[in-house]
Amino acid sequence: MSQKYILVIDQGTTGTRAVLLNREGEIIGRFYREFIQYFPQAGWAEHDPEEIWRVTLQVVEGVLSEAKVSAADITAIGITNQRETTILWDKDSGKPVYRAIVWQCRRTASLCDELKINGLQETIKDKTGLIIDPYFSATKIKWILDNIPKVKEKAKKGEVLFGTVDSWLLWKLTGGKVHLTNYTNASRTMLFNIYSLKWDEELLDILGIPKDMLPGVKPSQYIFGYTQKNEIFS
Repeated sequence: MSQKYILVIDQGTTGTRAVLLNREGEIIGRFYREFIQYFPQAGWAEHDPEEIWRVTLQVVEGVLSEAKVSAADITAIGITNQRETTILWDKDSGKPVYRAIVWQCRRTASLCDELKINGLQETIKDKTGLIIDPYFSATKIKWILDNIPKVKEKAKKGEVLFGTVDSWLLWKLTGGKVHLTNYTNASRTMLFNIYSLKWDEELLDILGIPKDMLPGVKPSQYIFGYTQKNEIFS
């Protein structure tokens, strides 16, 4: 039997790393590249989702080249990622509607204060296990819907998708065929009911977030999709 490999994409806050493992679980290659950090205002932090994708392809191609492994020899791809970072993109064109708002961004602090003033601390904690904080994805989604022209209207029509970085990379790797996340990433959005394991309708309604823009949610061991290797990797 020919050797098959597992490719791991580690998409972090300041850069992306690709790691290649053989059948025995031994690391046979690593490749890393950083990308640009944007700080347009004090307390704000952003990334370019398209650059994240480009760098991801570069590190994958880099590790395959260094290890002298063909993309056809990759039997599985795993993704680990910066968690709460929020990306919204056009369902048809695949283009981001705004830069990714990074987990550390504090621009929605006043919105979080409003939720607290309205007495929603216990409701949100009881459903999601989280405190109200700009760290999580929910208020970042709402900020984009409320502040970027035409995005809210398009989202209501089902024309805009949301994802944390894992969903964005999965969508790109599958050529726009798969819009999914797993329980662990969903649980960091402040929108996911950790008891029913579903997006919480009440929280979505409170924040004005259309459910159709959210990814499906599956356990981590789920087979999330298949990439057309010859189309994605050189």
